[in-house]
Amino acid sequence: MPAAPSHPAAAPTVGRPRLLPWSNLDGNPCYLVTDDTGTGRLSRLADDVETVQLGMADDLLGHAVDLLGDAKATAPQLRFPAACLAEALHDVHRIARSRGARLPAPHGDAASDAAPEVAPGA
Repeated sequence: MPAAPSHPAAAPTVGRPRLLPWSNLDGNPCYLVTDDTGTGRLSRLADDVETVQLGMADDLLGHAVDLLGDAKATAPQLRFPAACLAEALHDVHRIARSRGARLPAPHGDAASDAAPEVAPGA
């Protein structure tokens, strides 16, 4: 009979809640609590949504730069991309907060077990 392993297989540990790149119907932030692997179906979906949001923000930034370089651009033409840039910046800020919260806490950091911080407008 084979000997039992000296260390049992490590059970997945529950990580800190992940801020998702979307809000609920009331506009409140959504969180995902999962194991630390981050490879589950919803984690991958959130990664894909973040990738799309970052790509759209990059494209929008390019269009805005081009429009700002056009001396003939009117105020209404500038207001629309400005509104879109504000929305894109909100998305990018949420992604940065989400990814920052998932970074390993420095050793001995007492705040690492605290609830996730929710900024206004999350």
